[in-house]
Amino acid sequence: MKLQNLHLEDHESSKSKIQARPVRALLTLILGLLAIILFMGVSIAVGAADIHLSTVYEALMHYNPDSSQHAIIHELRIPRSIADVLIGAAFAVAGAVMQGMTRNPLADSGLLGINAGAVFMIAVALAFFPGMSYNGTIIFAFIGAFVATALVYGTSSLGKARVTPIRLVLAGAAVSALLTALSQGIAIHFRLSQNLAFWVAGGVAGIKMSQVLSILPWIMIALIAALLISRSITLISLGDEIASGLGQKTGVIKVIGGIIVLVLAGAAVSVAGPIGFVGLVVPHLVRYIVGVDYRYIIPCSAVIGGLLMLLADIGARMINPPYETPISALFALVGVPFFLYISRKSGRGL
Repeated sequence: MKLQNLHLEDHESSKSKIQARPVRALLTLILGLLAIILFMGVSIAVGAADIHLSTVYEALMHYNPDSSQHAIIHELRIPRSIADVLIGAAFAVAGAVMQGMTRNPLADSGLLGINAGAVFMIAVALAFFPGMSYNGTIIFAFIGAFVATALVYGTSSLGKARVTPIRLVLAGAAVSALLTALSQGIAIHFRLSQNLAFWVAGGVAGIKMSQVLSILPWIMIALIAALLISRSITLISLGDEIASGLGQKTGVIKVIGGIIVLVLAGAAVSVAGPIGFVGLVVPHLVRYIVGVDYRYIIPCSAVIGGLLMLLADIGARMINPPYETPISALFALVGVPFFLYISRKSGRGL
């Protein structure tokens, strides 16, 4: 009886800590999806060759293969816009899952070296397996993300000091620098600098529908899996002891969550390169709106992440037309000050 009472008390106390705002979450999802539809139309219309929105509508409803504008819309603009939404959702949810499982407010696939690991293995694939299919490149990106994660957590756990968010970020910076240097060395030695520059700069220019269809199942399966374990992530975010006391198998959930992060980050990097700070900024923004329940944070992060990536891509084409500004540079302008803010705010607990 005492044990049951303790579990009930833990359950009630954990429920009191979970501040969920389901109405706000629903509004965020609805408004976010409507905004995505609206700005996808804008994204399809904006570019080196501006296209009127009426032409976009006509190309979607009544495709004319003899029209050059219709061809641009279907072959270039539509795949690019869909990729923006998928990649933004992938990076944002990867960051949300990492922050929830590790209780680390600074967790992000870019800051912890996962993106750099994916790029490194893409460089290896380009150098040693030049004829590899795009699906094979995605697998190499997953392997690189896993290797980087193992290096970061292995490095940060060296010594007697406990693993802290700052130690993880410092280890991530060191591993990122190492893997980036190795990637550039491979690119120089095998004369792949021009090919690898696409991934290093970060962006979705020139993406084809075949590439979108290649990453679509990976990202969708990982997003669904993240939703299925969202309640468990919420409990883990309150502490392993509370989660275990409520019957959660924390070790299993963390392994599943880690696989989800690797798949999301690896798939996104294989298309758009190592775009940082999306997974850092979006989950914090969403938590401010909907609370700390990951049943709402994960779907809202997917929507807001896709929307912000779409807006950033539109901005990248409008800042200095007809040239494009790297999307990673735009996110860095927002992400670096936000990182410093979070670091200072959480400094006492690091």
